[in-house]
Amino acid sequence: MRQFLALAVAAALAANPTGLRAEAPPRAATAQQLPAAVAAEIDGAFAAFREKSPVPGLAYGIVKDGRLVYSGTYGVQSFERPQPVTAATRFRIASMSKAFTALAILKLRDEGKLVLDDLAEKHIPEMRGWKYPTSDSPRIRIRDLLHHVAGFVTDDPWGDRQQSLSPVEFTRMIAAGVPWSRVGQSSHEYSNFGYALLGRIVTNASGEPYQRYIGRTILQPLGMRSTGYEIRDVPPDRLAVGYRWENERWAAEPMMPDGEFGAMGGLHTTVEDYSKWVAFLLSAWPARDGPESGPARRSTVRELAQGLNFVRVVPRPGAAPDDKCVHAIAYGMGMRVAPDCDLGLTLAHGGGFPGYGSFVVLAPERGAGAFAFANRTYQAPSLPVWQSLWSLARAGLIPPREEPLNPLLALFQDAARAAYATGSLEPLKGKLAMNFLMDRSAENWALELARLKSELGACPAAEPMAPSGNLSASFRWTCEKGVLDGQILLAPTNPPSLQALRFAPKPAPAK
Repeated sequence: MRQFLALAVAAALAANPTGLRAEAPPRAATAQQLPAAVAAEIDGAFAAFREKSPVPGLAYGIVKDGRLVYSGTYGVQSFERPQPVTAATRFRIASMSKAFTALAILKLRDEGKLVLDDLAEKHIPEMRGWKYPTSDSPRIRIRDLLHHVAGFVTDDPWGDRQQSLSPVEFTRMIAAGVPWSRVGQSSHEYSNFGYALLGRIVTNASGEPYQRYIGRTILQPLGMRSTGYEIRDVPPDRLAVGYRWENERWAAEPMMPDGEFGAMGGLHTTVEDYSKWVAFLLSAWPARDGPESGPARRSTVRELAQGLNFVRVVPRPGAAPDDKCVHAIAYGMGMRVAPDCDLGLTLAHGGGFPGYGSFVVLAPERGAGAFAFANRTYQAPSLPVWQSLWSLARAGLIPPREEPLNPLLALFQDAARAAYATGSLEPLKGKLAMNFLMDRSAENWALELARLKSELGACPAAEPMAPSGNLSASFRWTCEKGVLDGQILLAPTNPPSLQALRFAPKPAPAK
């Protein structure tokens, strides 16, 4: 019955495309493994996006703990062939392809076929004759291309239309050189051309075409059988046709075949397939012992989150005026990296292409990710993707992973509590780093401990420690007249010793 209704609405939309603004097609959802209230919040966020930015079709997914736990679809694949969007509908994901390119470069580094600090011209000979903007300009490294700091101009509209360049045409373009926007390594400036150059490096360093290398080493091992680069290979009954809104009606965008700019934005995929990629990336966190099972090492995947020092601070997407949480964004490798107050570390990227818009956010410290695809030019559903993860966080469904406590820290806390109780450092004897008594003498430590005890009284209980690393942790002791917060910091000695013991007393309010 749901499928019949979806087909009926799709047929009506094909006859009257502008009806998308007035009547939404029914939603189809799969992998419903979330509480109903949370699922309703997520669906509502995407419905609000669609109301504000109508799209012919939309598909989204939520990945948690290594699997697709929720997905939803709206609308039609095309007006000419009005079938409803499903989790198996293929969308172009545009610049979300860049993370695949970045991982391919890192894999080739792991294989010993390149070094990130190699000059790009080592692998692309046509770059060797380039004239740089100043005599002291650094020559472009592979690393600079990964982080968009090569000095190229931002080229989103132009770069998208280069998708179908042939190898000969691209070689000619490279050999002709480029005008410069700035001196390299001086600032971040997003460049599709730079990622197309990375695609050429993958081809030359691997000895096989870029698309074949991605397919063989990443897509096939992950079982992404409905993902690829050549849009003409997609069965018509599985393709989300790309549209733009023009002259008050929908107009199909040209179906650009794949070419040399595929490395910057050429992939097409499905919700089902892309969820495997998201789950694979998330599986790299946390660092741990154990066998490697993915197409790249976990440590290699975590490198995608390493940004350079060109950070910009922006409000959170959709933030209220009084939201004190901001995003400090750096570009990592194929991903924008920022800490979020509710999600911890995040990796995000959008995709904009003629006929398509997409967005993904990973919260690797929470083991969750969300993504969405739409078939309207440059209409990336970024806000509802963020809102989906915030909904999970508010519901307590993706709590932060607990940092394991080094048992040694608990032993040092026991000794510190004994020192507090006795008023001397004697219980810490043999555990102090060489700087400890140089920073404060034993006599002054005795005075400090006495002062704290007179202010707070005895501290008979302690809450669980909160480790901030393997050699540091915060603590809270419950005292007769308040609480005593503090930190234990061990030194990089073997065995570890105590380099700092910090206290922050909090007396109970006076009655």
